[in-house]
Order: sequence, then structure tokens, then C-alpha cells
Amino acid sequence: MTDKIELKDNDTIVFIGDSITDAGRFELAYQPFGNGYVHFTANYLLAKYTEWKLNIINAGISGNTILDLKSRWLKDCIEHKPDILSVLIGVNDVHCAQERGFGEAYVPEKFLSNYEVLLSQAKKHRDCQLVLIEPFMFCDNTNIQVFADLAEYIKAVHVVAEKFDAAVVPLQKLIDEKIKTVPPFRWSGDSVHPFEWAHFWISQQWIKTTKL
Repeated sequence: MTDKIELKDNDTIVFIGDSITDAGRFELAYQPFGNGYVHFTANYLLAKYTEWKLNIINAGISGNTILDLKSRWLKDCIEHKPDILSVLIGVNDVHCAQERGFGEAYVPEKFLSNYEVLLSQAKKHRDCQLVLIEPFMFCDNTNIQVFADLAEYIKAVHVVAEKFDAAVVPLQKLIDEKIKTVPPFRWSGDSVHPFEWAHFWISQQWIKTTKL
């Protein structure tokens, strides 16, 4: 895994994932970055590298799983020709894996293999730098099955990060430490979707990880 991302003038950065990345990006008031961590990260980079022409794209879609990313990967990732690709996916896969009838398609092993396919395609077509964000929950109760199961998906992210030399934003690890003094209800109303300040905190962790 890498511990640094290189950025240069005219680079394209694509952020792709689920509702946490989406963060209302289709709403007129929040276009084009949404009002979440992508908004804060994009505006930080644009302000820091003022004279550069950076192309920053939010390609998050609410409710997405790894299979949803797979179905739109060419259009919403490859065709943008990213120099830096940031991915946050997995929490919806955990929920889907528990659903009767189609849960098998979302188990950790399938999540891992599908993630490998997507990153392989990205590297083949563009050889872009990769930033992978751990899927996370603001939770401290391992008796909650979804939270307990999430650990295997986080492990899968680290496996693909090692394979593709990606930077990893260790969000769940950082949240686990923070939550000892800042309880879950301070971060989110549903354990998944961050309050605005928490989105800003996530952006800070992305920036620290990439060293941009």
C-alpha cells in the first residue's frame, strides 16, 4: 500500500461510491460536489492549488453497492480518465448480504472479487492512483449484526489496497478510537450518514492520508 498520492496541474480526481459520497450532489443547491466530504475535499484542493486546473468529479449515487458500481464503472469512472480515483463502498453490501433471496451476491468474498475486477479495469485503462476509504459505521456495539459483519468488508478493502498499491483511509479504525469520547449520536442520526461536521472530519482524514 502507498502512503502518498501525487497531484499535478490538469489532473482529474473521481470520487465514487454510495450516498455518503453522493451527499445530495444532484440537488441544485449542492451541485456539483454535494454537501459531504467530497465538497470539503474538493474545495480544499481547489483553494490550495489555486492556479491549477483540477477536474474534480463526484460520481457517488445513493444506495449503491459494489455491483452497482460494476454496472456503471465504464461510464462513471473509466470514461472520466481519472488520475486519482477515490472509492468508498461497502456498507450497503453488508445490508444486502443479510437479505433473503439475493444476499449471496453481496457476501464478503464476492465483494472482494468484484472490487478487484473494478480496480483492475481502472489500472488497465488509466493506471490511476487509488485512494480506498474503509466503509464505516458510527457504532460501538458489536452485538449489532451489521456492524459486526462490516469488519470482513473492511478487511477486503485492505486486501485490494495491498494488491493495487492503493492508499487507505482507515476511517473505521479512526472512528473506533474517537467514539470512546465522542458517542455515536454526535456523528450521525442513523449510524451511517454523517452529520455535516463529520463529513468535514472525513475530508480531513482523506487529506491526511493522501498528504495533499
